[in-house]
Amino acid sequence: MRSEQHEGDNEMTLFSRRAAGGLAAVVGFVLTMSAPSLAQSQNHQEGMTRDTRQLVQSLRAGGYNIVVRHGATFSNQADTDPFNFDDIAKQRNLNDKGKELAKAFGDAIRQVGLPVGKVYTSKFNRAYETAIRAGFEHIEKIVDLTEGGLVVTPDENNRRADAFRKMLAQAPEKGKNNFLITHKPNIVDALGKDWFDVKEGEASIFKPEGGKYRLVARVQMEDWPKLALTAN
Repeated sequence: MRSEQHEGDNEMTLFSRRAAGGLAAVVGFVLTMSAPSLAQSQNHQEGMTRDTRQLVQSLRAGGYNIVVRHGATFSNQADTDPFNFDDIAKQRNLNDKGKELAKAFGDAIRQVGLPVGKVYTSKFNRAYETAIRAGFEHIEKIVDLTEGGLVVTPDENNRRADAFRKMLAQAPEKGKNNFLITHKPNIVDALGKDWFDVKEGEASIFKPEGGKYRLVARVQMEDWPKLALTAN
């Protein structure tokens, strides 16, 4: 999990410095560590646990926009008919891991008790199926989150990126969190080079504030069940 500010400048927060390595605990070599090192490790883990619980408490209160790159896909597939979103056989689709992790992601959200508001996805099936596997309802497919690639004009890609940013700056319904499930090119176009390494299934959690948006954390899809366990 990563956390940082995003309003033009990326200022690292306390949560980021503690949790930059993700949620997984380091356990393999505990018995061989010196007493001071063990104490430092325990303090680090306690700090991560506190920050994780604080994040979960904030999400339970609502007010966040959560951007998710679609789940893991088949690397030997491509979108060979990008104008026809109904022809799923000619798209790059979720693989078994992507389907499994998307379900676990949704299960963790319900276990934690995150209130879900609006759910928007790309028109490509891999994004929509991520939402379906997660158990979301009332899903809206929108062009503004759909990957354009080389089949749309640069002007249209820029328009979609601008629309994406406006969605992030808009507060969800009171007490709810909105989910936006999309693609790496859309994320990078809207948010910049800091997301060049965004992985399939990765979530970026934003807090809209005063017409802008602030990055709170980045969470890998496989870490949501761990987050749920830590929070309980």
